[in-house]
Order: sequence, then structure tokens, then C-alpha cells
Amino acid sequence: MKKLLTILLAGAALLGSVPEALAAEDDRVMIFFDNDFLGPGQSNIQSMIPLLRDSRVNLIGVGVVTGDAWMTEETQHLLRFLEIAGRPEVPVHKGASMPLLRTQAEMANWEARYGRIPFKGAWNAPRPGRTYHPDEPDLVPPMPEGTPRIKAQANGAVDALIAAVRAHPGKVTIVSAGPLTNIALALRVAPDIAQLAKEIVIEPGKLDTAFARTTSNTDYSTDFNFLFDPEAAHIVLTAPWKSITLVGNVSSKVKATPEVVDAIASAGSSVAKYVKTYARLGQPLWDEVTVAVAIDRSLVAEDLVVRMDVDTMPGMHYGEPQVWTEEMAPKSGERPVHIVRAIDEERFLAGFVAQARK
Repeated sequence: MKKLLTILLAGAALLGSVPEALAAEDDRVMIFFDNDFLGPGQSNIQSMIPLLRDSRVNLIGVGVVTGDAWMTEETQHLLRFLEIAGRPEVPVHKGASMPLLRTQAEMANWEARYGRIPFKGAWNAPRPGRTYHPDEPDLVPPMPEGTPRIKAQANGAVDALIAAVRAHPGKVTIVSAGPLTNIALALRVAPDIAQLAKEIVIEPGKLDTAFARTTSNTDYSTDFNFLFDPEAAHIVLTAPWKSITLVGNVSSKVKATPEVVDAIASAGSSVAKYVKTYARLGQPLWDEVTVAVAIDRSLVAEDLVVRMDVDTMPGMHYGEPQVWTEEMAPKSGERPVHIVRAIDEERFLAGFVAQARK
């Protein structure tokens, strides 16, 4: 442990000064981030750290979507984290409270036919030690990190995303690490944003997870973001983006180990204390990896280009991603996607630790 801690701290010290030297104002990566922000200690809140601390990033907006929790509650947790991180000026926009078609009742019926979905996000049944409230979408349970004083913007996530992409044609990288409901709605209102955006980077897209669900953590082996809103995923994956990158299975490989958390906590900053207090040890850094890849594509050590869509037909594979080679694809709107298969994990961790220590 001491050896790994030393390596992480040394890497953090080295990388901590590099972005400042490289980040010319006009060269920054312009990002609109969309996510489902479950409470403190979760990957989705922690994924804000690179966006707030890496000087190579121009974060132009954050959309919130129901997924891991209800949108109203998620928004409060995000706003409070921005206060803790000293970035209250970041514009936060409320998005969709429900998937396009899927409902809690329909998911229950699906489970009765095909087997239990272990993690259902906002629709999880109440249980001791957790704050799930599936039938109260506007409830915000007591927040251990404190209640925010700042508010979300008046305009919603869909309108904000459309306005941002149209205002900066060819420059905005859309990053989505939750259900794709907001992105799909934006495409329905303004289909031109697919061609106007620079690219879209997506966290879901986990493939061949059935066996993993029987041999490891079932929650971590389910592609929840696609399952929660399959129709939205289909709309997004079949839109004519200039570039689509999916950070699926590989995002589960790097975890919040005690060594990583301790390396962050030793800095004593407000964010470092937040991570130390709330980090879920052993949880994959899904969204953190996704954001890091969107910022710095040189982290990708291996990728594969395939055609991809999501199954929206009734049946046991509803909501699952499907992939084909170019020759085997049905040619019904599937787009080529870059699936990230490996990253430079050591450099990613050193960078994330450096950012979280600030």
C-alpha cells in the first residue's frame, strides 16, 4: 500500500503542474456534461472533479437527468458539491425527470418475465441505510454534506445543450455518463446538433455482461444507463454525430481503492476531505474515466470501431447494446462508434489524484 501511495503522490505532483502549462485559453476542451448525480461518494459526483480542476477544460454547462436517483435530488447534491469545490458559477440545468417510455411499472413487469434487475436507480425499493424513494420524485432526503445555497439555472438542460452547441459549432464535446434522456430530447427538438457538435462521449455501452453478473458484483455488471431509457439510447446512437466514443466495460476496471482515496485525502483540501468522507471504497471510477477520456484522448491505449444500437424490442434483451462489424450490420441507422477497450490506468489515476487534491 505504501509503495502504491508513493507512486500516486509522485504522479500527482508531476501531473498537477502539466495542464497549467499546456492550457491556452483557446485550446481548452469545450464540454457540456450530462449526468445523473447520485449523492456524495458516488462516481457521478466525483466525475465533476476533472471538469472543475483541469485547466484544459472549458465547462460550459451541466445537465441533470433522472437515473441513479431522481433529478430533483441529484440537482441538490451537485449544487452542494460545486459550493464545496469553490465553483458555484458553473451553470447547472435541470433535465428530464422520467425516461422517454420506460416506467417503473413496466420495469417490474419485465422483471417478472425475465429476472430481476439488481440496480434500478430512482426506482430502487426503500431499504435500510439508503435513501431510495421510488414513489416520491420531488423528495430530497436530508443531505449529509449540507444543503446548497445556490440554485440551478432557469433554463432546462435540453434548451441549454441546444443553445451551447449552436453557439459554438464544431467545438462542443458532449459527455454523457447517465441515461441519455436529455440528449435524446435535444435531438428531437434540434436534430442539427448532432452535426454541429464536435463529438459525443458516452459512459454506458457495456458488452457481454451476462456472465459477469453471475461471477462478480451484479450492480456493477449491469448497463443501467441504457436499461433505464433504451429508447433514448437508440435515438442518440443512431443520430449522425461526427464522432461517437463509448467508454463501457473499461470504465469498470479502475476502482476507488483505499490507496487512491488516501492519496487524495492527504492534501486536506475541501474536495479531498469530501472524497475521504464519502468515497465508496471498491466502486469503479466509471464516470471519472469517461470524463478523463473526453478531456485527453491520449489516455486511450486501445479502441475498436463497430456499429452499435440498443435493442428496443419487447423481450429479454430490451435495453441491451448490440454491436456488429461494418459488413454484418443491418444498416438501419447504426453509426460507427469507437469503443474504448484499454486506457493508461496509471496515468489516469495520477491525474485524477492530482485534480482531487486541489
